[in-house]
Amino acid sequence: MSTPETPEEPRSADDGTPAEGAQVSEAEAELAAQRLERERIERRKAERQGPIEAGAKLSGTAADLLAAVRAVESGEKPPATVFEEARPAPRRPAPEPVRRAPVVPEGPAAPAEGIVGEVREVLTRGGAPAALAAPAAAALGEDAADLLREDPWQLLRVPGVRPEQADGFARALLGGEAGPDDERRGRALTVWLLEQAAAAGHTVLETAALTEALGRQGVPGPEDAVRNAIAEGDVLVFQDAVGEAVGEDEEQPVRVLVGLERCALAEESLADGLARLINSAPKQDGAAEEWERAASAAEGSAADLIRAASGHGLVLHTGGEAALAEPAALLNAAHGMGLRAWAATHSPVGRERFASRVDGPAVATVAGLLSGAEGPGRDPEGALAVDLLVVLDAPQLDVETAALLSESLPDGARLVLSGDPAVLWSVGPGRVFADLLAARACPQIASRRPDPGPLGELVSGIGVGELLQVEAPEKEVVIVPVRDAGEAVHRTVQLVADSVPRALRVPAEETQVITPGHGGAVGTRVLNAALKERLNPGPGRFAGFDPGDRVAWSPAPGRTLPGRVVGADGQGLRLDCAGETVVVPRDRVEQTVRHGWALTAHQAVGARWPAAVVVLPGDAVPALSRPWIYTAFSRADRHLSVVHGVDQALQRAVAEVPAKPRTTRLPVLLAPQLPGAAD
Repeated sequence: MSTPETPEEPRSADDGTPAEGAQVSEAEAELAAQRLERERIERRKAERQGPIEAGAKLSGTAADLLAAVRAVESGEKPPATVFEEARPAPRRPAPEPVRRAPVVPEGPAAPAEGIVGEVREVLTRGGAPAALAAPAAAALGEDAADLLREDPWQLLRVPGVRPEQADGFARALLGGEAGPDDERRGRALTVWLLEQAAAAGHTVLETAALTEALGRQGVPGPEDAVRNAIAEGDVLVFQDAVGEAVGEDEEQPVRVLVGLERCALAEESLADGLARLINSAPKQDGAAEEWERAASAAEGSAADLIRAASGHGLVLHTGGEAALAEPAALLNAAHGMGLRAWAATHSPVGRERFASRVDGPAVATVAGLLSGAEGPGRDPEGALAVDLLVVLDAPQLDVETAALLSESLPDGARLVLSGDPAVLWSVGPGRVFADLLAARACPQIASRRPDPGPLGELVSGIGVGELLQVEAPEKEVVIVPVRDAGEAVHRTVQLVADSVPRALRVPAEETQVITPGHGGAVGTRVLNAALKERLNPGPGRFAGFDPGDRVAWSPAPGRTLPGRVVGADGQGLRLDCAGETVVVPRDRVEQTVRHGWALTAHQAVGARWPAAVVVLPGDAVPALSRPWIYTAFSRADRHLSVVHGVDQALQRAVAEVPAKPRTTRLPVLLAPQLPGAAD
């Protein structure tokens, strides 16, 4: 990377004097940012109404329980870290959140008030916050109150509730009958652990891993707990063949796996849908000569992609940002033949970027396509009205979303999955794109178009495990070393508000800050407070927000849409998200909207900005991995500043910390359905 300095980088936000002569020290800057955040929190508390206001008056265990649930709802932190790798305890840990993501953006209908009232009564008797009544009713259904009376550990089905909190609730309701060896507790914990595994990306767990985790939760007979959960239908068990039998009289070895029904059914449905595409010839919607003419008119790997798509129902395409020209060429060629061809991206930002490459309005988001809010709509049989669908950002597909896509395609359609295999995987369960690449079940076209310039060279090196020293004569890549958290906050604000706009002519609104987590001394909360104070100061007239604030809106857990506050009225907070006006009801603002000058890498995936400032404070070391660094660094189009406070840990993470493995069944389910499987 380039020399450790910034373009015309001032050590103060006001002039070019060195740090020693600055009027505000780095420590003071950090304290000021934290003070602003505390003041904002106080203002938001004062504005709360209804259940939120009541919840703010809680203390002790009840307050912790409510805070945990709200943190999961807003995406501030993962539901649990049971299946994360062991990490040293930093000063203020800020791990990248991993959240459970529904496959459609719309949430379930709100439970009836009568049901919520019954649940509220049970929760109050057990010492749990009454504000959890609606989430509990939504999670447990119309019999939620009876279920909680009979089995208090069912409270674990509410996202954000942890075992120790459910144990306390059970003791309050059952008294001496509640114990660690209660069969109901073992079953509930089995389901809870599998939910946490799904949030960490697994679709199933090996029984040994599950029983070990149950033992850590104090379940006396973990094997019996798993058997009981299977017998009651709470979870499903699978036996998948491993390798081949050693001799004729030997049985083929198997591994026993346990999973949730929703993940299992989605993965099986996905395997069936993909096998249908692979095994069926695409509809003869254009003569072979037309496809060949289109391929001949293209160049390099774009021609390869067009030829592969002409004769196959499923094609995989890999490459970086420059490689997007190839699926664009495929779509344009298909349009030229009169085919119904569409592309789907992970985010609205990605949709707008790709749309400029394609002839006609043929780009939607995946969520919009599936919901019917965007795209071509459905045919009379309920299938998507497409002959060709190109899904970009394919690594972001979890098994549930991918299953819906495969089920929605009509017979004879073509599906092209395109993406960069080096970026972070989906926030939901599965590793669909990686599993399909490993299975080699269909044509794979690897782009031969490298991303250009110093940024492209840097990111390409990271993808193969090397942190290169690149020449950046136009300051495309700049390293900004910092000593502590306070200096990291100070320099980040300075870069966004002053240095990058002045030296590179990239305005602050086109510069995105990316940091490993929401918490910590240099997490998104602290950085957003400091950036708001500098770029759009205001009293936070509506739940901490003012017109002009950059925000990140989460319409559903796991989905983040960048936007800007345009106003507020009696209906709620008004946002502009990629040109679309969104009204967030007042009672949903706290749970779904956060300031968006600073994002995590998971929130930023699928989008790019002219400039990115990646912040790596000292307490971020445990969260760093090669995919995280690759994703964060590759969000920049023209300029990347790295606020560097992790010493040699950055190079070690690139070289030694790959993506954490996920346990899935897609390759096993798909293999028997492929041509030649019987042989």
